[in-house]
Amino acid sequence: MAVERVATQVTTRPAAARRYARPMGLVMAGVAAVFAIGAPFVLPTYTVELVILFFMNLVLVVSYRLITTTGDWGLAHVVMMGAGGYSAALLAKGLDLPVWLTVPLAGFIAAAVAGLISVPLLRTRAFGYFIASFALGELLRLFWIRLDVPFGGIRGLINIPEGELFGHSLFETVPYYFFALFVAFVCVGIMYQLDRSRLGMTWKALYSDPALAECVGIDMTHYRRSAFMIGSGFAGVAGAMLAHRMGAIDPKNFDLVTMLYLIIWVVVGGTQSFWGAAVGLLVMTFVFELTRPLLEWRPLIFGVVLIFFLIFLPGGLESLAGRLSALARSFKRGAS
Repeated sequence: MAVERVATQVTTRPAAARRYARPMGLVMAGVAAVFAIGAPFVLPTYTVELVILFFMNLVLVVSYRLITTTGDWGLAHVVMMGAGGYSAALLAKGLDLPVWLTVPLAGFIAAAVAGLISVPLLRTRAFGYFIASFALGELLRLFWIRLDVPFGGIRGLINIPEGELFGHSLFETVPYYFFALFVAFVCVGIMYQLDRSRLGMTWKALYSDPALAECVGIDMTHYRRSAFMIGSGFAGVAGAMLAHRMGAIDPKNFDLVTMLYLIIWVVVGGTQSFWGAAVGLLVMTFVFELTRPLLEWRPLIFGVVLIFFLIFLPGGLESLAGRLSALARSFKRGAS
């Protein structure tokens, strides 16, 4: 009962945002389903590869948003993705395990690594958590760089088997596309149910009113750890998918720059609704491709985008409908 009492204190989105959220979600889901099935047969190979990368990043960004629902914004999530990537690579190269086994196992290993890291990490809060997560993530990355065996050192691991499913080589673009689509659909579906579950409500309650949560006896550390481990586990799955698709993996794939891109996706989309971060990823993927000819200017462009959203639209794109609705009402009152 304590959890429900606290969960009811969660500050929800404005009424206008809730009114628009469901129909917008249904329309987006329908468009996405049609696009997802037909894409590999009508799009150029390069674009299909971009969509495959989008599926991996979708699992990554939704899993990061899951952790932020507790109020914990960290810098180790991409490193957890790397833990999954290295795990899948070592399982495939060293033990010759099939891809359908390496991907989920990589998720469990990444979750276990997150459990170890969480012991010192969850003794911190807010800005301390932010810095400590960066330090612990870099410590793990340093192991990958320093240890030639088994991680390959600074050069990383190469010749990772791409795998095979139902007699189809995942080296081919179309089979891997549907494999990535299936994994992303399952992972996002599980996280969606978690977000709406009692556990998800408790995570949000920790962020909404931590003092009240502690007063009614909720174990803050336990629930923060569960969010961190589950989110990291799904990030590990995304890392395993990346390792099998690229056939190689190295520590640079999981550095601070990649982490900053992840934060930009989440800030642009928003974190109040489940799909906010996914919308941010979709928009910034288009921006990323449009700015490809401006490679040297891209960090500046992304920095400007981040500052714009932090100052003028702090709730992300998901808050735009509510803001426009409030603006229209104010104009209507002014005219009457």
